[in-house]
Amino acid sequence: MDKVFKALADDTRRRLLDLLREQNGRTLGELCAHIDMARQSVTQHLAALEAANLVATVRRGREKLHYLNPVPLHEIQERWIGRFERPRLRVLSDVKRRAEEAMTDKPTFVYVTYIASTPEKVWEALTDADLTAVYWGHSNVSDWRTGSRWEHVRLDGSGIADVVGTVVESERPTRLVTTWTEPENEGREDMYSRVTFDLRPHGDIVRLTVTHEDLRTERDVADVSLGWPAVLSNLKSLLETGRPLPQEPWSVPAR
Repeated sequence: MDKVFKALADDTRRRLLDLLREQNGRTLGELCAHIDMARQSVTQHLAALEAANLVATVRRGREKLHYLNPVPLHEIQERWIGRFERPRLRVLSDVKRRAEEAMTDKPTFVYVTYIASTPEKVWEALTDADLTAVYWGHSNVSDWRTGSRWEHVRLDGSGIADVVGTVVESERPTRLVTTWTEPENEGREDMYSRVTFDLRPHGDIVRLTVTHEDLRTERDVADVSLGWPAVLSNLKSLLETGRPLPQEPWSVPAR
């Protein structure tokens, strides 16, 4: 929390967070256009926000995109505000979220977690059919080459895939980009979303950033907002302890 409060204490850094709240996924140049200071100074402020886990970055070709990561702010809200003002603030938050989503065609969800492991092991956990079966409840099946098809297959022996898509980018063990859709919508580009896994090593840990883009509906946003934290928590537990969480995290009631 110390880094979070220190980051939030600066007016420029709060302004940067506001800019990302208004439009997520901005480049450094786009952010600098709204801040009256040198590019190097803006970079330093963004580094402080990233160190506090308030901002996540994703590489897209030569560009570096910045995303607001709401997890630390949510933790503050849960610790100091939620228990006293939860009902009223939940209504206000819902109104705010609906208004913001109405301003964008397809919302984006970004989640960042840190895992005591190596990029190679995290990559294997994301792509190996047997490992994904242990912590995800499905097997991710593909050869993971750029242009290849992939499937998210049930474990009941039916061979049914609940999600299918294409491998857009595959840079083992640092970056994997895939498209996602239901099997009945395969071939309809307007029905696809896009998921990017970025793996960044730092000493003995890995920073894993999951970016889910082109979400079509409010229900999709709600589903991935619950689904990704559950799946990635199970993945983290498996890699750090050798076993997934004792109960399936996605089965925990939302309220």
